[in-house]
Amino acid sequence: MNIFVCLKQVGARDSALRIAVDRKWVEDEDLNFEMNEPDAFALEEGLRLKEKHGGEVVAVSAGPARAASTIREALAKGADRGILIEDDRFAQADALCIARALAAAVGREAHDLVLTGLQSDDFGFGQTGVIMAELLNLPHATIVMQVQAEDGGLRVKRELEAGWFQNVSMPLPALLTIQSGINKVRYATLMGIKRARKKPLVTHTAGELGIDMAASQTVRRLYLPHKTKQTQFITGSGKEAAAALLEKLKFEARAL
Repeated sequence: MNIFVCLKQVGARDSALRIAVDRKWVEDEDLNFEMNEPDAFALEEGLRLKEKHGGEVVAVSAGPARAASTIREALAKGADRGILIEDDRFAQADALCIARALAAAVGREAHDLVLTGLQSDDFGFGQTGVIMAELLNLPHATIVMQVQAEDGGLRVKRELEAGWFQNVSMPLPALLTIQSGINKVRYATLMGIKRARKKPLVTHTAGELGIDMAASQTVRRLYLPHKTKQTQFITGSGKEAAAALLEKLKFEARAL
């Protein structure tokens, strides 16, 4: 089974965020970077499928040169090889642009299964995997909580609303977007880190894959939310204050 896992490098959750001077994004020098959390679960699921059914796991990422470290992390955990589509503009590119790049790289090779995380920790659109499926003409399932291979296809369990789940049978090749918590993510071992140095990592540019970065929609302005809350002090006796509070809850806050 040829499994391609799409990974994104995002700012670590404990990083201090400072808006850049042009107000388009945050200052990169203030950030520590890590693998997108849902993508880490997708990688783990791909590795488990490979261990059960054979084949290879290919880690694919579109991003700046620093995204190579995220691919190396995947290689250290057990992925067989990596593909980096390198361009600094991917850090702020929209889901369509990123999906086109990833689909162009994956579409060049034979693929049985493509895995992505449900959404990214930074933008959180949850669209990249679905757009990829359309571009690659693959059946897809989203918010996947369980994957089982069966008779040349898949049986997947999807999370729905209000605690409901849906079980779906799918043919291969297919694309799945993986929900966080589907499995327990492994750590890279010391031996795995050493082996990762010798595993192949191929780099392409956006131009080589025919991706027009100028067509990507970018962030126009980034700003902190405006504070709208106001504190009001109610004076008078307890009875008077209670009556005034009740009045405000009814007619100003409309909470009653």
